[in-house]
Amino acid sequence: MGIGPSTKETSLHHFQDPLVDLLGKDPDIDFQGVVVVGTPQSNAMKYLVGQRTAAWLEGMRTNGVIASTDGWGNSDVDFANTLEEIGRRDISVIGLKFIGTQAKFVVENDFTKHVLDFNKSEAGIETEVVGENTINQRDAVKALASIKLKMRKDNQQIR
Repeated sequence: MGIGPSTKETSLHHFQDPLVDLLGKDPDIDFQGVVVVGTPQSNAMKYLVGQRTAAWLEGMRTNGVIASTDGWGNSDVDFANTLEEIGRRDISVIGLKFIGTQAKFVVENDFTKHVLDFNKSEAGIETEVVGENTINQRDAVKALASIKLKMRKDNQQIR
């Protein structure tokens, strides 16, 4: 998956990513790092990617995940599956995705309803403005607050 739509990110954004920066500085979060996952062509591999990512996170004893994707359409298959595989392992998960006017996933499950849209265009479309289609500080704060709330809620349900 990606930190944001890679088509409009600069290398400076990667080096100073607001989400990574915020997670790394938050005293309530034990930030474990970034997992970069590709988007395979075949459906069998799409499901394998989700299973392997979730198993890796489970092995790291991760409690919460903010997953993001930089695609739509066919990429929704592996993103939705990855969210589901993570959630099935009792790991709290929320997503970040450029949704805009498309507003629907190609495939949906119980975990896709916890995906935040970081569209900033009034028209709801990806623009050609560098940095406008990426996660900013406000998106990072919303994502952090969302995962903290989700982790608290999920932890109460497990008890």
